[in-house]
Amino acid sequence: MSQNPYRRFVEGYVRLMEEGRAAAASSIEYPPVRSASANAPKLLLFSPHPDDESITGALPLRLVRERGVRVINVAVTLGSNVARRDGRLAELQNACRYLGFELRVSRPGGLEKISVKGRAEAPENWAASVEVIARIVQEERPQAVLFPHERDWNSTHIGTHHLVREALAAAALDPAPIAIESEFWAPMDAPNLMVESSPADVADLVAAVSRHAGEVARNPYHLTLPAWMQDNVRRGAEIVGGQGGTAPNFVFATLYRVGYWTKDGWVPAPRMPRILGQSDAPDLI
Repeated sequence: MSQNPYRRFVEGYVRLMEEGRAAAASSIEYPPVRSASANAPKLLLFSPHPDDESITGALPLRLVRERGVRVINVAVTLGSNVARRDGRLAELQNACRYLGFELRVSRPGGLEKISVKGRAEAPENWAASVEVIARIVQEERPQAVLFPHERDWNSTHIGTHHLVREALAAAALDPAPIAIESEFWAPMDAPNLMVESSPADVADLVAAVSRHAGEVARNPYHLTLPAWMQDNVRRGAEIVGGQGGTAPNFVFATLYRVGYWTKDGWVPAPRMPRILGQSDAPDLI
């Protein structure tokens, strides 16, 4: 009976997961602090929960490292478990420090009831939350904002999408910042940007997710991040690159949708769709 040549290949994944589980996150050293210019362009990364900044942070990480952009992670919530919020904030501070992101919490303890249901059932709380985010946008005046797309399954992710959109309208910046939408829990229908990540960047994103120690202790999802980014290459090659086209020789990538939210709806940014390889300058902002 002939041997399946892919058996060793698949077993390699099992071996790597076992090695990942045995890795000690406490031994990870922080990279040197990068000092961005005060006049550098800003990207506000609106994270529904602590850890989303690392999971969807491939493009922000490249912007920090390759273009000197100031990435400010805005922690919209600190999770639903009140008893874990102090711990999650400390973990978030560690993750942001590791990636070179600045951190701003929406308000002490984070926002509450950020969901479509919360908007309907607690309109006063929702209006106050929109005001908080709009004030942050007005104070920071970013060139770009990053937040989940409107069907990202998780109720807080979907809520964050609508919260940021309403806050952008209320802030009324001129010019309006570029809106970069991310995906994690559910894929977008029409992403228009695929961003390649180097193995070194992916390793740093995994390390940053591992800093959320209380969360990965119950579910080691940091170890599956590379596989998710591999699957993004499969999807992005067809959806962003064009159906039936030749796939780029990427191993890891993240998909985004880049455009502007206007009073008439969503408008794609110029020069989209686009595939951004490791050797391409991430000059979106």
